[in-house]
Amino acid sequence: MGKLWGGRFQGEADKLFWDFHASIGFDIRLAEVDIRGSMAYARALGKAGVLTDDELETIQTGLDAVCSEFASGIFTVQPADEDIHTAVERRLRELIGPVAGKLHTGRSRNDQIATDVRLFLMQVLPQRAEELRALQHALLARAEQHLDVLMPGYTHLQPAQPVRFAQWLLAYFWMLQRDQERLQDALKRIRQCPLGAGALAGNAYGVDRSWLAQELGFDDVTMNSMESVADRDYIIEVLSWAAILGGHLSRLAEDLVLWSSNEFGFVRLAEKYTTGSSIMPQKRNPDSMELVRGKAGRLAGNLMTLLVVVKGLPLTYDTDLQEDKEPLFDSLDTLEQLLPVVQGVIETVWVNQERMLAALNEGLLATDLADYLVRKGLPFREAHHAVGQAILQSEQSGLPLSQLALPSYQAISPVFGDDLYDVLDYTASVESRASVGGTARNSVIEQIARAKQVL
Repeated sequence: MGKLWGGRFQGEADKLFWDFHASIGFDIRLAEVDIRGSMAYARALGKAGVLTDDELETIQTGLDAVCSEFASGIFTVQPADEDIHTAVERRLRELIGPVAGKLHTGRSRNDQIATDVRLFLMQVLPQRAEELRALQHALLARAEQHLDVLMPGYTHLQPAQPVRFAQWLLAYFWMLQRDQERLQDALKRIRQCPLGAGALAGNAYGVDRSWLAQELGFDDVTMNSMESVADRDYIIEVLSWAAILGGHLSRLAEDLVLWSSNEFGFVRLAEKYTTGSSIMPQKRNPDSMELVRGKAGRLAGNLMTLLVVVKGLPLTYDTDLQEDKEPLFDSLDTLEQLLPVVQGVIETVWVNQERMLAALNEGLLATDLADYLVRKGLPFREAHHAVGQAILQSEQSGLPLSQLALPSYQAISPVFGDDLYDVLDYTASVESRASVGGTARNSVIEQIARAKQVL
C-alpha cells in the first residue's frame, strides 16, 4: 500500500523532505493507543452499518495481530510509513487485504492523532501522579522523623528566623500537592474525546461519538469538530504542569546543593546520589541535584516550544501541530527520571542537626524581640526601630544580644525590662509561631496530619 493521500500526486516526494516530514520516528510510541482507538472506531462503523459483521470481525482480528507484533517487538517499519497511523493501516492491509481500507471511513488522521495523544496521556499521567505521590510520602516521612530539628530559615539567602527542618520539608510537600491538583484538573479536560470530528467538519457516516467516548474511557465528547482537531491546549497544560513541577524540584535541588556544601554542612547526600571528580580525589559532587536543577530549563523550554508553535495558527489542523509530540514525550520522560531520583535523595539524605543548630545566631531572634516590645504596648514600627538599634550595638560591641547589658537596652527604650532575655531562645521563637501553617511544633504536627489526609 502506498501513501494514504497519494491519489492526486504523479511523482514521489523529495527524499530529504520525506524524512523531514515523517513522524513515525517519534509517534510510533502511540501504537497501542492508536490501535485501541481504531478497534473502537471499527466497532462504531459496525454499529453505523458501514461495516458488515464479517468485515468488522476481520478488521478486529487483523488489528489484534498488529498489536501483538508491536507488543512482541517484531513490527517492522517500512520506508513508506509516514506516521503511526500509516504504519498500522499498511500492516493491517498486508494481513487482511483490501477490507482494511474501510477502517478509515469518515475518519481523518486529524481526529485520530488528537484521540491517540489524549488516550496516551490518560495512561501515562496517572503514573507520573503516583511517582509524585511517592516523593510526597518521602518528604512527609522525613518531616516526622526530624520534627524537632531547628535550623535557620532564609529570605534573600540571608539568615532570617529559626524554623524547623520539618517545616522546610513540608513546604515542598505542599508545592507538590498543588502540582498534583493541577494534574488532576488537566486530566478533566484531557478526558474529552475528539474521535468522530473527522478532518474538521464532523462525521458523515452516523458514527455515535458518545458511544465511542464511553468505549474508550473518556468522560465526554468535544463539542466542536473544528476545535477538536485544532486544539492543543491539553498538551500545553501538561507541559505547563511539567514546567511548574520542574521549577519546584529545581528549588528543592538548589537548597540541597547549597546545604551540602562545606560552608553550610547542613546535609550530606548519600554516596549513591553523588559523583567524584576526574582530577580532584576529595570531591563528592551533588550531581543528582544539579541535574534536577538543570532539567527545569528543559521542561520550561518544551512549554515555550509549543506555545510558540500554536501562536497564530489558523483553524483548523496545520502540520505545525506535529511539533507537539516530541516536547510532550520529552517532558514526561524527563519527569519519569527525575521524580524517583529526588525521592531517593530525600529518603537517604543525612541531616546534620548539630551543624544546623550551630548556624543559629541571636540575630535571628530580632523579630521576637520586637514582638516582645509590641506586647508591652509599643507600636510595631517603633519596636522595629528600637531592636534595630540594639542589633547595631551588638554588632559594634561584638556581643550577642543576650550579653548586652540591660542599661544598654533601656537607653534605647525604657520599655525594655529584664525579662527581655527570656525571649532570646530559639525554641521559644519557633513555638511562638503557632498559627495554622506556622513552625511551632503543634502547627507542624497539624500540617503532617493534614498532609496524610490529602494523600
